[in-house]
Amino acid sequence: MKRNMSTVDDTVKLIRELPDELQAEVANFARFLKESRAKPKRTRFRLDWAGAGRHLKDRFTSVELQHKALDWWSDDIPARQ
Repeated sequence: MKRNMSTVDDTVKLIRELPDELQAEVANFARFLKESRAKPKRTRFRLDWAGAGRHLKDRFTSVELQHKALDWWSDDIPARQ
């Protein structure tokens, strides 16, 4: 990213004129901005759960399990008012 040096110089000048506690606040805010704009690190899907419901295959069909999962998810969503 190109930086306008006069903007950077003006910002540094302004920051230097602030008291120490406000300079620290500006630094924290700059870190926050940098982190909030950072690209999220891509991770690979973890499939360590695969086969975890194997013991349920004789008791439920896959459709029944899907319906049950939907019930659990909808229980976590607050009702609209």
